[in-house]
Amino acid sequence: MDVADYVIPPSENNGMFVMTNFVRTNQRQSTCAENIELKQAICKNDNICSNQSFIPTMNGRWTGRCLFTPERNIVYQTRSVITSSKGLCEYAGWCPPEDGESSMMLVQGILNFTVFIKTFLEFPLFGVKTKNMVDNLKPCIFDPIHNKDCPIYTIDYMLNQAEDNSTERDLMLRYGGFINIKLHWDCNLDRNIKLCKPKYTFSRLDAPFHEKPFSVGFNFRYSSTWKQNEEHFRTLTKAYGLRFKVTISGNAGKFNFITLTLNIGSLIGIFGIATFVSDIIVLYISKKSGAYREHVFEKLQLETSLNETKDHSKLCVKKNEDQLLNDASNTDR
Repeated sequence: MDVADYVIPPSENNGMFVMTNFVRTNQRQSTCAENIELKQAICKNDNICSNQSFIPTMNGRWTGRCLFTPERNIVYQTRSVITSSKGLCEYAGWCPPEDGESSMMLVQGILNFTVFIKTFLEFPLFGVKTKNMVDNLKPCIFDPIHNKDCPIYTIDYMLNQAEDNSTERDLMLRYGGFINIKLHWDCNLDRNIKLCKPKYTFSRLDAPFHEKPFSVGFNFRYSSTWKQNEEHFRTLTKAYGLRFKVTISGNAGKFNFITLTLNIGSLIGIFGIATFVSDIIVLYISKKSGAYREHVFEKLQLETSLNETKDHSKLCVKKNEDQLLNDASNTDR
């Protein structure tokens, strides 16, 4: 048993996988030589295979034997009796091992495949539900000019929107990639909800191939097994493809009189505080706070001095009136 037997690709919510390339290997339970791409499996004798510690990339349990492949006689077009000096360690498991690059098979016409994006949206605060499909939806393909409300997109269109470089697009079809489909809703609920349409954007999430990341593309393995004449068989498939992830965001608004009055009251309060705050800034924080302070205080001092002058003049007039009254009374006597 290996990883392809007990790891089944799970179904994913808000996402999908489209296979664009694959490697298929028909296998049976037997013993055979290891994969030639595994450097640790290259051997010259049985001791190398029997003393080798566990390697995660082994295709099965090593038997301890070193298998030598006969060399072909170019002159007589027959297999030579003399074997090669280097062989491969033998393992017991599913045989033969998977042959990667040489047996890849691209899915023909994959760019013409279409994807129907079907989503539903709810704004619980307003009790409104909607969807990204028109009521009279007919078989269509999205076009930014003639069919912009159609939610059916071709793989070719989405791939071109997510990646501009043609070389990168070809590598994504060969080794897989990760594309995000984002739907953004911006709804004015004072209008008919049918007028609210999502905006679609496509972006690439995996690292570009020219950056040479540790793990490129997107792939996984799955297998189908059966038994015939007491012998176990399976078909191992390594699938490369485009993984699409759908994300939804949005906001909605509706007129509310109470909210309007609260906002107006808040603005009035802010304007009242603004005068107080501006005075503090000008008097204590501004570089020219001294000149502003002198101007304000000088004005207050001038008003105070004028008031004192008026009070003094009133006292003088009152004293003169009292003196005249006293002189008049003395004259009468």
